[in-house]
Amino acid sequence: MEQKLPLPPFNFETATQKVKMAEDAWNTKDPEKVSLAYTIDTEWRNRDQFINGREEVKAFLKKKWEKELEYKLKKELWAFTNNRIAVRFEYEWRDTNGQWYRSYGNENWEFDENGFMKKRFASINDLKINEEDRRVL
Repeated sequence: MEQKLPLPPFNFETATQKVKMAEDAWNTKDPEKVSLAYTIDTEWRNRDQFINGREEVKAFLKKKWEKELEYKLKKELWAFTNNRIAVRFEYEWRDTNGQWYRSYGNENWEFDENGFMKKRFASINDLKINEEDRRVL
């Protein structure tokens, strides 16, 4: 059976590693690559959307990064337990009209025994910013 290291149960080092791996993957803006960290039947809540399964994740991310241009993300470990991790994050992006945004949020993750994320619940808010106010570079 395929595994996505590190595996639960998490400690500070492995939880931090998992967060950094997620940050790096999302910053590629490659829906296929990002989707491989999730179970085939993953469940997401992202803002007001409910996404089920890896194929829906790929479609969601493709659409996201067509809208959110020059996307750059920073994640931070907030808490962890056996097979769960909580993170806070912020990312910046601009729309097709050139308006910049900083998006803030929290995510709760649950992993299966093979290290794949089976649940992701994200709460996110967007703030309009000026380009010169960017800080996630």
